[in-house]
Amino acid sequence: MDASRRALLASAVLALGSAAVPALAADAAADYPNRPVTIITPFAAGSGPDAVLRLVSEKLARGWGQRVLIDNKPGGGGFIAIEAARRAAADGYTLLQTDSEHIGALPHLYKSRNFVTLDHFDPVAILFRTPFFIAVPADTKVQNVADLIAQAQAEPGRMSYGSWGVGSPGHLGGQQLQAMTGTQMEHVPYREVGQLYTNVGTGELAWAYGSIPSSQGVYQTGKIRYIAIAAPQRHPTLPDVPTVAEAGGPQGLYVNSFVPLLAPKGLPAAIAAKINAAVTQAVAEPDIRARYDSFAFEALDWSPEEIRKQSQAKFEEYGELVSKGNISLE
Repeated sequence: MDASRRALLASAVLALGSAAVPALAADAAADYPNRPVTIITPFAAGSGPDAVLRLVSEKLARGWGQRVLIDNKPGGGGFIAIEAARRAAADGYTLLQTDSEHIGALPHLYKSRNFVTLDHFDPVAILFRTPFFIAVPADTKVQNVADLIAQAQAEPGRMSYGSWGVGSPGHLGGQQLQAMTGTQMEHVPYREVGQLYTNVGTGELAWAYGSIPSSQGVYQTGKIRYIAIAAPQRHPTLPDVPTVAEAGGPQGLYVNSFVPLLAPKGLPAAIAAKINAAVTQAVAEPDIRARYDSFAFEALDWSPEEIRKQSQAKFEEYGELVSKGNISLE
């Protein structure tokens, strides 16, 4: 066979192979899932994100006729779970639950790792978004955000606020409030979320951001109160709590976290679309919505493309806050 005929035959084989790839991907999507699906999560069992994931996974298992297994791998700043999921095949049978901090803040905090989350994962589906409330001691003289800012301005660097970790929304949201008001406050990170709000209640901390699931236990004892929600609108779960702007604070302070599902890089788009549709259907069911309402969680129907867009916005926002605050972790 001469060289020209061999080249022509090779081109034909390559063309046939290329044409077969979409067909194979479509077949895999049509058959998905035909075995159990594992969702790895960096959140501890019993946490808010874990509780929601288990509710949604039950819906997915029922709809797919396959088991959906939850693998909790907390610790290591999220890297234990992330590394376990990153090594899995990009076939949709291993997914990763994260939050927007793992995507947006982690790459800026751990500079020495040079790890950009969405360089290694594809967005698949969204579980929820949660806003954060500003919690203060019940007996404090601070009645609104204007009072809080005035006190911080009067005592630069002395007012303390707590969060559930360096680089968390509670920490970076505090950085954002300081930047918008020209104040200086002391950040105190906590390992135990329950202790954080206990210490707000005793007055050891002046304030902290909190979601309803994380702070509601102390709130219900009457030891803390919410003076504002860091969101554009009031939340129907707590309609008497004003927005930060309504409470005398800066316009545009929006502190939130969203929780998506990711897959190892290279997941076929048809499988991503199938998972996205199933998750969107699950979170729309009345019992899930009722649980979301009790937590002040917001159900979303973002496409994988919208998740990537929102993640990029968080990446840029957090990058600026981390840089200005000279924040880092190793």
